[in-house]
Amino acid sequence: MKNKHNRMDSTGRRLVLLPLPFQGHLSPMLQLGNILHSKGFSITILHTRFNSPDPTNHPHFIFEPIPGTDDNIINSLWGVENLLRLLNYINNELVGPIRTCLERLMSDDDHGVACLITDAHWFGTQAVADALKLPRIVHRTSSIASFRSFSSSRLSDPDIKSEPSILSPESIKVKDLPEFVNNDPEGKQKMIELMVQGIKQARALIWNTFKELEEHELEALSQDFPSPHFLIGPFHKYFSGSSSSLLEQDQTSLSWLDKHPPNSVLYVSFGSIVKVNKSQFLEIAWGLANSMQPFLWVIRPGFIEGSEWLEPLPDGFWERIVKGRGHIVKWAPQQGVLAHRATGGFWTHSRWNSTLESICEGVPMICSPFFGDQLSNARYVSDVWKIGVRLENQFEREEIESAIKKVMVDREGLEFRNEIINMKGKIDRCIQEGGSSYSSLEDLVNYILSF
Repeated sequence: MKNKHNRMDSTGRRLVLLPLPFQGHLSPMLQLGNILHSKGFSITILHTRFNSPDPTNHPHFIFEPIPGTDDNIINSLWGVENLLRLLNYINNELVGPIRTCLERLMSDDDHGVACLITDAHWFGTQAVADALKLPRIVHRTSSIASFRSFSSSRLSDPDIKSEPSILSPESIKVKDLPEFVNNDPEGKQKMIELMVQGIKQARALIWNTFKELEEHELEALSQDFPSPHFLIGPFHKYFSGSSSSLLEQDQTSLSWLDKHPPNSVLYVSFGSIVKVNKSQFLEIAWGLANSMQPFLWVIRPGFIEGSEWLEPLPDGFWERIVKGRGHIVKWAPQQGVLAHRATGGFWTHSRWNSTLESICEGVPMICSPFFGDQLSNARYVSDVWKIGVRLENQFEREEIESAIKKVMVDREGLEFRNEIINMKGKIDRCIQEGGSSYSSLEDLVNYILSF
């Protein structure tokens, strides 16, 4: 579906953005589009029909579905366990249709296309950009720290065990390296190599982070990736209240929070694709119940393997949750929840968007990473930035109860809160005029205009 509103803006330059069709990748790309549109660029979103964004939420963009996309194939590959197969499919089967679409956009537009900005996982588009002599910039949706570990050559060393540290600081372990959920180590390594190669060949990298948080990580990464790096995040802070959620948000989350005192509620959400088994679910439920702390729990339909929604909740659970201490929704307006005065902690799967949103609102975290960059993000939260705790045993009710009390009640939780509020202050300053992200955004605009 196309939207021809505001077709040419003040720069007269068009940018084509290509997101990956996952919530955690689509949202920051659309946020990036809003940021660049505010600087005078026209924005075209090239997307799969599967998990396609809603054009009515972005009337100032043009939306172009990739021709030839087989929704059935993408749908059949949907899920963490099929990530490698999905990435192989889109980078092999959709690169040709993407080139056809780009050729048409470049010929139709009087002012041409200034550059292509793709998610890092669309590594196959670098060959298309080279053939069309179209500059390609990569947007990496992770933190710099996790990407640095992800791209480490030692990731494939079979002689390294699970405990030794590989990065500075010493607390980052090999077991914290980003990981795919699959049984194909050779396919995983090949995918990593293709992605890293595609990033190195791009003109530049855009990061949804800020200098004050990851300056040392950037210095280390730049030795192997010397292309320009633009740290312009946090993206969502540029336009408050904007949403690109693929799921309907339950606004009762906010009205329920209104009934609670400041910093009293634990918000629990594990994102849009993570699944747990029934045994893990029961440990989560009883950990929450036994903690005696108020909680807002997002249980997405399909979150529990083999169940539609809340059927596995144990007998006696609600009897233990007295006086409205718990509230369960299918999906929540996360940015609003984290910004609410009643929210005092966030139990998260540690995807970068969620981690950054929590830092932005000064909310300490409990981390339960599952795969990918979640592993290293969680370690940074607990051992490097010291703004939360990580559940080392994943889901055990006693550890869950202890972690909740540590963050929500104990003195250590107050120390987490003080540290993360200090970070929040740095974020508030970095996007203001003269701040690090503000200046980096100006540099990015000038860099694109130089093409």
